[in-house]
Amino acid sequence: MLDIHYIEKNCTSVIEKLSSKGLKRADQLIRTLIDKNKERKELQHANDSILHQLKKRTKQVGFSLAKGDVKGAEEDKKWIKNLKVEAKELAKRLRDVEADYQQLLLELPNLPDDSVPMGKDEAHNVVISRWPNQGELPMHIKPHWELLEEYRLTSFEQGNQIVGAGFPVYHGKGAKLQRALINFFLEEAITSGYDEVQVPLLVNASSAFGTGQIPDKEQTMYGIENTAMYLIPTAEVPVTNIYRGRILEEKELPIRHVAYTPCFRQEAGSWGSDVRGLNRLHQFDKVELVEIHKVEDGQVALEGMLRHVTSLLEKLSLPYRVLQLCRGELGFASAFTYDVEVWSAGQKKWLEVSSVSLFKAFQARRMKLFYKDKAGKHLCYTLNGSGLALPRIMASLLENYQEAESICIPEALHPYTQFEKIRV
Repeated sequence: MLDIHYIEKNCTSVIEKLSSKGLKRADQLIRTLIDKNKERKELQHANDSILHQLKKRTKQVGFSLAKGDVKGAEEDKKWIKNLKVEAKELAKRLRDVEADYQQLLLELPNLPDDSVPMGKDEAHNVVISRWPNQGELPMHIKPHWELLEEYRLTSFEQGNQIVGAGFPVYHGKGAKLQRALINFFLEEAITSGYDEVQVPLLVNASSAFGTGQIPDKEQTMYGIENTAMYLIPTAEVPVTNIYRGRILEEKELPIRHVAYTPCFRQEAGSWGSDVRGLNRLHQFDKVELVEIHKVEDGQVALEGMLRHVTSLLEKLSLPYRVLQLCRGELGFASAFTYDVEVWSAGQKKWLEVSSVSLFKAFQARRMKLFYKDKAGKHLCYTLNGSGLALPRIMASLLENYQEAESICIPEALHPYTQFEKIRV
């Protein structure tokens, strides 16, 4: 959520930044919001004035009766009755205007950082780095969905029978490779100073609102019928909300958490190569990184999180590249995002496996998450990133490590798999 005082003081800049992020009617929305806030404050002032008058006149009734002035007391009571009607009508207007104001505020995405490049779509994202820095990567090999079937690592048919499309069943060494990747990512994060947490797979509406899933991504989450709860789309939601409503001591920062969870999303497609195999699933496993910092440490923390994520891919010897997203590609709550993509040799394309994002105070303002120091109380900065998402890592690993009659396992995973090759 954005700060209304900042919006009012920097109206033109805010409109330009929101427009550059792709928000339609940004000018109209901001102007309406400012007008609505002015109306809200005027009504609040009028409401406070009436309540003050009611309190004062109610006391006057008592004074009049104590003096034996029955007529004066009756006049005061009549005046109070009329004022209460006016106060009730004013309170309703204030509630309606407040609701409109809050709704307008919630429609506004986070402002892009000044350093984020202009651009409306992925064609304008900027490649920051590529590893290894070499020419053409392997091309003439099988895509992972053929390997999954050939080596009997997953069954999409069984998942479809149990639930529907987008829910694979992992078998044998496929299941063990999944578990190995999860444990490897967790242990690497713990070694890097992240504190592991295990969190619920369900969240309430307040938690989804706090991190910006509601109202932006409400239609992509799985809601639980007859409840106000949702299956989590990412561990970012429950982990960040551990601190919702908190005022942290300065010495408690930074907070750095890692969590493994299954993730559930409805936006998975139903046709085309983009959704074949493990490319896009309704349920998938992910290790998530969440950090909470003081304002001045946010950007440095973002770079550190990116280094951790890319170090995982280097230890797995998976070719990757890092992109800085342009303004039009930023998520609703993000002020700055790096996407990390691995090379899918069998599909001859790059696959996103992590988004490392800085939200600045956007989530903290929604969650009322502060820290205090000698200077007073401040909103925290929050960050998160996938460290990493498993399906496309698995796809890239299978495709890049395939041999004529086997699939090699990266050396870094040997302690977790207890096998070095997958054979038919």
